[in-house]
Amino acid sequence: MTAKLTIATIVGARPQFIKASAVSTAIQARPDIDEIIIHTGQHYDANMSDVFFEELGIPRPAHNLDVHGGSHGAMTGRMLEGIERLLMDVRPDTVLVYGDTNSTLAGALAAAKLHIPVAHVEAGLRSFNMRMPEEINRILTDRVSDWLFAPTEEACAHLRGEGVAGDRIHNVGDVMFDVALLQGARVDAAGGALGRLKLAPKSYALATVHRAENTDDPQRLSNIVDALIELAKRVPVVWPVHPRTRGILARTDRWADAERAILIVDPVSYLEMVQLEKFAALIATDSGGVQKEAFFHGVPCVTLRDETEWTELVDAGWNRLAPPMSRSTMVEAFDAALGSQGEAIAPYGKGDAAQTIVQHLVNAGGK
Repeated sequence: MTAKLTIATIVGARPQFIKASAVSTAIQARPDIDEIIIHTGQHYDANMSDVFFEELGIPRPAHNLDVHGGSHGAMTGRMLEGIERLLMDVRPDTVLVYGDTNSTLAGALAAAKLHIPVAHVEAGLRSFNMRMPEEINRILTDRVSDWLFAPTEEACAHLRGEGVAGDRIHNVGDVMFDVALLQGARVDAAGGALGRLKLAPKSYALATVHRAENTDDPQRLSNIVDALIELAKRVPVVWPVHPRTRGILARTDRWADAERAILIVDPVSYLEMVQLEKFAALIATDSGGVQKEAFFHGVPCVTLRDETEWTELVDAGWNRLAPPMSRSTMVEAFDAALGSQGEAIAPYGKGDAAQTIVQHLVNAGGK
């Protein structure tokens, strides 16, 4: 009897739960694979973590390291230590990591040092901004990974340009597109967050802000608040505030200003977030994942950053870059985006990325 392939999946943050839901579903359909999920604890708030497992149907993690808070180095180091200890006990055939968080890098480094093959989902993305911790994480993860599962041809081109061997690069499409096709069909405009907040479809803007480059820079964060307040004069603005962002804002005089003009809510469940995205007139975000989710649901997006990894959405008119160094730049982008539509493009595959990834790993036997 052939031994089962054992895959250790490392997750820790909201975007990883979403991506892992597609691949874990594909794994569960395979009797020849065992998956062991290790949760680093990077997102530990119930609305940022627990509810995602429930709503997305992801198996409960076999292990939770409960590592959160602290500096990047401290957090990554504690994760690396905990993941290494578990991998030495489990000895999986493959370690599967997602995206570009500290959890991603810690999982990849722990596996590589133990000579366990690493598979990186969402490989090859580049912002070309080395001040972003995510850029450092993704570059180092790609460097030590055996299988680089890229979401787009552009991501593949980045890897080839860095000298990565062609047999390590696989353009499989985007697992987030897989998830959007499945989960988007589960929500409509009735009830949920729209019902609770008394919002009509396509009558409001949705905002999310969490990146350190924005939250840790008082001027950028203040500019974002000013721009969202101005946007709220045109359409109601719903802002599910990330716990870290809330903590920073609460220590400033901008919190009261934001509360007076913007509909500020606690983090919402995954399906409620899908509902808010799907029926928004506009999305303003600094999240990489939310930019794509906006496109999947046909909603114009303004990205509150200096650059984006998803340049194809900017080129096609679905997304607009609005660096938060200027309030007026953001407001102009909001006005241009409201009511707009981008070109018909399909850069993220056919919605079968998860099955393709799993088949690659089975064919390779994890070795």
